[in-house]
Amino acid sequence: MPDGIEAIEINLLLEAVFMRYGHDFRNYALSSIERRIRNFLPKSGCRTISEMISRVLHDEDFFRQLLQAFSITVTGLFRDPPVFRSLREHVVPILRTYPTFKVWIAGCATGEEAYSIAILLMEEGIYERATIYATDFNDEALAKAKEGIYPIDYIKKFTSNYHEAGGVMPFSSYYHARYNAIAMNRSLKGNITFANHNLVTDSIFGEMHLIICRNVFIYFDLKLQDRVLNLFHESLVYGGYLCLGISEDLRFSAVREKFEKVDEDTRVFRKRRS
Repeated sequence: MPDGIEAIEINLLLEAVFMRYGHDFRNYALSSIERRIRNFLPKSGCRTISEMISRVLHDEDFFRQLLQAFSITVTGLFRDPPVFRSLREHVVPILRTYPTFKVWIAGCATGEEAYSIAILLMEEGIYERATIYATDFNDEALAKAKEGIYPIDYIKKFTSNYHEAGGVMPFSSYYHARYNAIAMNRSLKGNITFANHNLVTDSIFGEMHLIICRNVFIYFDLKLQDRVLNLFHESLVYGGYLCLGISEDLRFSAVREKFEKVDEDTRVFRKRRS
């Protein structure tokens, strides 16, 4: 835990970021945000967090650097394969009954999850009916997501994940390799819209049939978790699905009674109809 003065400095820095730029990190888990500030400080050219406050107020480029430090972009194609198996089994059959449907991937980082969902829906024959919104507050991550270019070093892991997730095609049919990278096929991008959306401060995002938000809540305190879960509840159609993945749950949330459990292991829930 930070000492008394440092705790004040951290609170003032977060307040400055919110008041100057509208990005609200004040209800992020303290241990998480403190760790990111400590890691950023030696790279910032500042001696203390107090010096960072002045810089962030007067230097927008410095703020963008700090924003990158606050952003979590750890992801991968078909990360946690059981989640995608669960979506194939429990959610896809219902999505297939709609003439069109909307999917929101909240906290999409550099876009791997959006392309994974696109591949899954394509294999299930319903991609053309889908509109996929992939959102994040990090513009640099979104730019990488739109490019859909990833290091080839991870391709063995991505391929293994894909097959564990129930993939039925050669995974190489979804990308082409060049130099030391892979580029996702254009056919996967047609129904994906990448957009800036801040879960902490922005409002509901249309009427969704499926919302996927994984490995995000672990960085929020309980108050912020409830705020975002209410946002998701309001953004879903009745009978719509919420997938939180293997790391998070609704158990202690204020909205738990508004959802029914679909898959315990992968935390797939369905919005109650009444």
